[in-house]
Amino acid sequence: MRSKLKQGGWDSPYHLRKQTVEPVFGQIKEARGFRRFLTRGITGVALYWSLLCTVHNILKLAFARTQNLSAALR
Repeated sequence: MRSKLKQGGWDSPYHLRKQTVEPVFGQIKEARGFRRFLTRGITGVALYWSLLCTVHNILKLAFARTQNLSAALR
């Protein structure tokens, strides 16, 4: 895999993975500890996923706001 990443350069589709949504999936899985859905069916999973994404975005906004406030107080 490392050879594929080094070989492709800027034109590689693997380079675009950093710009797409894949980091969000990694953050939700690792930082939030989410590994599986607790509901069944597409409707339940879609609602659960929407809730997870909403929480993820709210936490990102809250963290950015606290960073801006602490920088302003210095």
